Amino acid sequence: MRQIAIVGSGPAGYYTAEAALKQWGEGVSVDMFDTLPVPFGLIRTGVAPDHQSIKGVSRRYEATALTENVRFVGNVMIGRDISVTELQDFYDAVILATGAPNDRKLGLPGEDLSNVFGSAAFVGWYNGHPNFADLDPRFSHDTAVVIGNGNVALDVTRILAKAHEEFTGSDIVTHALTALDASRVRRIVVLGRRGPHQIAMTPKELGELAHLARARPLVDPVDLPGESEDAVLDPGQRKSVAHLRAFAAAEPRADREIVIEFDFFASPKAIIGDQRVEAVEIERTRLVDGKAVGTGETYRIPAGLVVACIGYQTSKIPDVPFDEKGGRFANVDGRIRPGLYCVGWARRGPTGTIGTNRPDGFAVIEKVAEDMGDGTGKPGRPAFDALAGKRGIHYVKFTDWQKIDEAEIANARQGAPREKFVAVEHMIEAAGRG
Repeated sequence: MRQIAIVGSGPAGYYTAEAALKQWGEGVSVDMFDTLPVPFGLIRTGVAPDHQSIKGVSRRYEATALTENVRFVGNVMIGRDISVTELQDFYDAVILATGAPNDRKLGLPGEDLSNVFGSAAFVGWYNGHPNFADLDPRFSHDTAVVIGNGNVALDVTRILAKAHEEFTGSDIVTHALTALDASRVRRIVVLGRRGPHQIAMTPKELGELAHLARARPLVDPVDLPGESEDAVLDPGQRKSVAHLRAFAAAEPRADREIVIEFDFFASPKAIIGDQRVEAVEIERTRLVDGKAVGTGETYRIPAGLVVACIGYQTSKIPDVPFDEKGGRFANVDGRIRPGLYCVGWARRGPTGTIGTNRPDGFAVIEKVAEDMGDGTGKPGRPAFDALAGKRGIHYVKFTDWQKIDEAEIANARQGAPREKFVAVEHMIEAAGRG
């Protein structure tokens, strides 16, 4: 019996577990560790709450989780409750599938001012992640600045712009919905260092902005290249740029109280304020060989909220080599050192879609199979369980998660699929493991 430990129960973790079952069938035992008492990683706390169809992929992961050979081990922090070295003593292979849950820093003066957030924190706040439940963003100023030109920037912008009734069917947590209901934000400026042809926004997500009940997107036609230049783009990019052209051509709507302004060729240089953000200083840019180069022209946008959506990095784990520049574990094709591997965003950085993690999971299992052969005879689960008993580690199993799931569904406000617990102790109580 091959003994595999996977650290992280998000998409990369579950696709890797699925790959292990296909590789070895009944000849493998997989323990999936997670810091939280709940599984599914960014499906639960990263995917936008109003994109419920995307969250449906968790049903596939549940099928893997309910097999006899896979065990969820929640509420266990690697590096605190048990070290990676100890895991390697117990398991034939340890695979880090921890994702990239931390915000990259802007590296700008003033980014530590109050009401300046990274997207991991801000998205975690409205998605009910326990680490960010107490974030307490303020929406008292009429202008918010969102830095970034990817889908996460679109998610943040859309959540800021939506009316209360547009959250029907979503699982946005109540504390966030209540705060947004009282928001005075009426102008959302989306900053991009480069131009419309360089955005990383996909057509579906960009097109949603045209259908918001009380907001309208605005693009300055001057920022758009000639239509003939769209021919060099791939089909998806062309569709996205077509949305931007439609936004630029649309007539003003008096019934739209919120404006979403796309400010292209704009590079933030500083966050201005005393203790709390009051403005963003920006330098106008131009493209030189595809790169944004500053022109020296600067201006300020008064703002009371800034959300930086510029990327993520993996959490460091003691004794695991880390690539500071890449924001991921140092590895060669998923191999870190003998018996230790990484997969998904922890391997390649925060790129690709949820589905990209599936081939990644299968690829790392092929490497594990190649390195392991017939196994190394390590004890696996019994050894971990003995250590857990000795250290008083009361881990959460998948059946416990199912109780948490049932309680969240039962607690849902009208029109919502669930009301997430935002405190670990409340999850533990709901699981009956207090």
